[in-house]
Amino acid sequence: MTLIGVTLTGPLGWAMLISLALIAAALALATFRLLTGPSLSDRVVALDLISALLVAFLVLFAMMTGVGAYMDVAVVLSLVAFLGTVAFARFIQRTAVREEPDA
Repeated sequence: MTLIGVTLTGPLGWAMLISLALIAAALALATFRLLTGPSLSDRVVALDLISALLVAFLVLFAMMTGVGAYMDVAVVLSLVAFLGTVAFARFIQRTAVREEPDA
């Protein structure tokens, strides 16, 4: 079978296609959670999940095409996502401290 100009054969080819489909479904569900999350922390977790799924997609795409540059992009994306998650966590913590009444 040929996908995006890459011929996939055997069980590994089927496993990659199934993995792509599952990652796409998870991305759709995580995007729904990002858009409808009741709180800011739910949206941050959904955004973190989306970034992890994109990293998984890039790694799988690098395996399928044999282009190692996608692995570099996946590493950079994971580092940026980690820093973004830490920044959001600190923001949420600071706003929660301000909202607590003094006893």
